[in-house]
Amino acid sequence: MKVKIVNKSNHDLPKYSTELSAGMDLRANLKEPVFLKSLERKLIPTGLFIELPAGYEAQIRPRSGMALKEGISVLNTPGTIDADYRGEIGVILVNLSNQVVEIKNGDRICQMVIAAHETVQWDAVEELEVSERGAGGFGHTGKA
Repeated sequence: MKVKIVNKSNHDLPKYSTELSAGMDLRANLKEPVFLKSLERKLIPTGLFIELPAGYEAQIRPRSGMALKEGISVLNTPGTIDADYRGEIGVILVNLSNQVVEIKNGDRICQMVIAAHETVQWDAVEELEVSERGAGGFGHTGKA
């Protein structure tokens, strides 16, 4: 699938790290480093603008290495970029560690997954079909 992209950063276009990777790493596009204090969140620009086809979204997800090693995550995980959004992709990072973390220009800050989605039309009814599970949720199936 081809997707139109405008790259106003000074970095290469996002790319897959391996042949079977689902996500592409996005990089911070910063004039100067950003310091995230413990429990602080900031919007980090990428310099990227995309035009997705109808029926697709871009999901912004944390990078597992950053989460484990530095305690950095994407706050609204997964973030959604709709097909009709044309603004710059910004990533809300949060520092869940107890140390200040520096985000530098060019750092890989998240991954982006392009995914198909459906648009639903609601069918308002008075009751739903019975299922084996019923209304059970939130631990209903146990720990084992």
